[in-house]
Amino acid sequence: MTDAGAEKQADLWLALVIGNTRLHWAAFKGDALLDTWHTHHLTPQQVAPLMTDLGCQQRWISLGAAPQPSQASLAQPPLYVASVVPDQAELWRAYPHLHTITLDQLPLDNLYPTLGIDRTLNLLGAGDRYGWPVMVVDGGTALTFTAGQNQGLIGGAILPGITLQLRALGEQTAALPQVQLTSENPPRWASNTHDAIRSGVFWGQRAVVLDALMTWWQDYPAGQAVITGGDGLRLYESLSDRPEFANLHPDPDLVLWGVRAYRRHHLNTTDT
Repeated sequence: MTDAGAEKQADLWLALVIGNTRLHWAAFKGDALLDTWHTHHLTPQQVAPLMTDLGCQQRWISLGAAPQPSQASLAQPPLYVASVVPDQAELWRAYPHLHTITLDQLPLDNLYPTLGIDRTLNLLGAGDRYGWPVMVVDGGTALTFTAGQNQGLIGGAILPGITLQLRALGEQTAALPQVQLTSENPPRWASNTHDAIRSGVFWGQRAVVLDALMTWWQDYPAGQAVITGGDGLRLYESLSDRPEFANLHPDPDLVLWGVRAYRRHHLNTTDT
């Protein structure tokens, strides 16, 4: 049996997507998603013990995460890594069962060389789970739109996300304070500076998402749309009461579904 054939029979494998601010982890059994968890970026001192035993519950707890013991029970399962932060990916280079995912390996057409691996995996995961054509709205550090059809990229757009916009106003202006969103959506018509900043950024971001979605369905009436990312659920909830948005799906694990789709393709093409 080839290495790919043997891996198909493995009980457990892990996905790691290294984002701009966090690490996104998942445990799979075959195609079944067992658990997801997230950590901050790690230091070499934190990675070294994990590399010898990714199933050690106490080590995860020390990093502020707690995957279920039965879902991280193997010491060194296959690990599929995609990263937008090269220094963080480099820390895992010596892992014995490492699969590094690069743009040229993904089963999508029309990709350009500088397209982010996270955006591409989001698109692959969306097409795999929800069908084509599909557009992904990622409300992360950057707000991105990525659309595709027939297993290929149509195109997209990038602009600063909510946190970046709030930070820029606080850092690049003399009179405006540094603020963060609260648990409640800000008022449309704010009566103080802090809420005025929150209102402008949040409702402005929502308006951009709304415009992109309406344009998407104008061009692709039968298309699907998926919203993900750290601010994705909040943006989705602000839009979900609109009846015309029945084809808008919230999916916080979208990039991890993309890793699953890549792995399935990889195993099918290498097990000959």
